[in-house]
Amino acid sequence: MSERSKRGWQNVAGKYDELARSVIDGVGGKDNVMSVSHCITRLRFKLKDVGRADTGTLEKTKGVITVINANGQYQVVVGNDVVNIYDAVLAVGGLEGAGETDLDGNPLPEGGEKRKSEGPASVLIDLISGIIQPALPMLSAPGILKGVLVLLTFLGWVSATDGLYMIWNSVADGFFYFLPVVLGYTSAKKFGCSEFTGLTLGIGFTYPAMVALKSGTALGTLFANTPFAMSYFATVLGIPVIMPASGYTASVIPIILAVWVASRLERAFRKSFPTNLQFSFVPLCTVAVMMPVAYLLIGPIASVFTDLLEVLFGALFGIPVVGGLLGGMIMAALWQVLVVFGFHWAVIALALVNFANMGYDFVLSAYMVCSFAQSMAVFAIILRTKDERLKSLAVPAFITGFFFGITEPCIYGVTLPRKKAFVISCIASGIGGAFVGAMGTRIYEWGGGAFFGLPGFIDPSGVLGIQNMVYVCVGIAIASVVSFVMTFMTYRDESYKALV
Repeated sequence: MSERSKRGWQNVAGKYDELARSVIDGVGGKDNVMSVSHCITRLRFKLKDVGRADTGTLEKTKGVITVINANGQYQVVVGNDVVNIYDAVLAVGGLEGAGETDLDGNPLPEGGEKRKSEGPASVLIDLISGIIQPALPMLSAPGILKGVLVLLTFLGWVSATDGLYMIWNSVADGFFYFLPVVLGYTSAKKFGCSEFTGLTLGIGFTYPAMVALKSGTALGTLFANTPFAMSYFATVLGIPVIMPASGYTASVIPIILAVWVASRLERAFRKSFPTNLQFSFVPLCTVAVMMPVAYLLIGPIASVFTDLLEVLFGALFGIPVVGGLLGGMIMAALWQVLVVFGFHWAVIALALVNFANMGYDFVLSAYMVCSFAQSMAVFAIILRTKDERLKSLAVPAFITGFFFGITEPCIYGVTLPRKKAFVISCIASGIGGAFVGAMGTRIYEWGGGAFFGLPGFIDPSGVLGIQNMVYVCVGIAIASVVSFVMTFMTYRDESYKALV
């Protein structure tokens, strides 16, 4: 058992042991568990045999909101106490959260081989969520803090030269600047190589001397006068060292690809060197080979890929007159569906790329309306239902969704089982998102959902001020009213139960 698990078990002091035992029994026993992790509201199991899990019993277990089997993961949704329940599951089951086993219960080779039954989409989403998810709390916290600093500066309460501003900004801005270092660590955990290899590669991408290269005189430019233009400022054996306009600070895809290749190299070098030489030569050879490869090959390839995504989304949002409206409507209407299947991580990753390249994002802007639309549908159900059990589940779900933007309890516990409410919230989100997109709303920092995300819409340059925040607030109001009114007018316990 890990030290983290021991501390967590001591903290919950046995409060969740009964629920943990029920969950372990429900997934088919600890011998059926290949690995277990968690996100904001879900315990995420990889099981040897999903057929051994008792989904029906689990869903009736007090403390379990619902169960989802998707993307190669058996997900038990338990709500906001997930961290404590996760620790209890590890302790009660004697499981190791960082470990994974094959179908015979043996440790997997480093790199976490996937089961053959998993499709490319499942593998991709599993990778994205597994890499970004562990950093999500701190990804949100600096975003919120940076938004607060922008708001305080806009109001004239602080200036950029104040000591408190500089101290807070050191982590608010610094986290995103050194994001490749953070993702280097989480990528290494996911791909099964040394975490220090991932950290070192992330440091290489953000090393000041390399960052400063792009501020010098370019030796040349590839793909000039195209959206894929990349300048180079140095060469290695005549091969250009290409740097995107924004450099690799705050980048996402280059470090993930670099660590993935490094994980293969590291295993190859470990097999090549005698045991007594592995300690020094495996990490030496890995980073000595990978850093040039990262700058000469992986970085440029990743830059072309991200530029292509920006071109595609830019084309959609750039359709004359209706582009922004269509883009915002589609993104907002589908956001809750993306959350259900885990595909929302891909959109968040794209937004991080846009933050790094342009200083803002327009694709993710409409998502802000969705948590409010979902929450207001639940609020309407609270007012209409006579089912006390449903009401006891809906009230905390509404509070979590409306004030903190965490909508999984709303989705899995209330609206999705009553399909019409879920559909209404998606329609309302699409209407609110259409307004947000039509106004060309920009988001500058991702600070999570609900009210915590609003300061992220304030233009830090001061040119647009709070204009974008006003737009998104109007979109939220539209989505909230439509969702509440439609659900309130149509909800009846009997009719909605018939849809379950």
